[in-house]
Amino acid sequence: MEWLVLVGRLLFGVLFVASGVGHLTQTQMMAGYAQSKGVPLARASVLGTGVLILAGALMVLLGVWADLGALLLVLFLVPTAVLMHGFWSVTDPQSKQMEQTQFLKDLALAGAALMLFAFFATTADLGLTLTDPLLDGLFE
Repeated sequence: MEWLVLVGRLLFGVLFVASGVGHLTQTQMMAGYAQSKGVPLARASVLGTGVLILAGALMVLLGVWADLGALLLVLFLVPTAVLMHGFWSVTDPQSKQMEQTQFLKDLALAGAALMLFAFFATTADLGLTLTDPLLDGLFE
């Protein structure tokens, strides 16, 4: 099972690594998009979320305090769903559907990250990780 968990972490984390790298290498373009969505301090927000995503993804992938890494991803995903994909305020039907899909995708990924957090924080033998969970003592 430990190999299955490792493969799952890799498949889950690759999306966030790519996204984090995109935030840090395509900052100007992403800041323009964030600004068009009304995000304050768009450039700083893009850079900050890029670091947040990359840190969380690498922590989950490498198994370094993977519980904390999963929570970092939740901290990115939930506000992003609300701030960037507010489908309820879009009038064009095609755009509305696209934003709703992105909103629901972000919420689903946040749910998966919460399940990963619970798994890492409460499972005694994680196998194939570099560290033990950071927050496991909170749930005993």
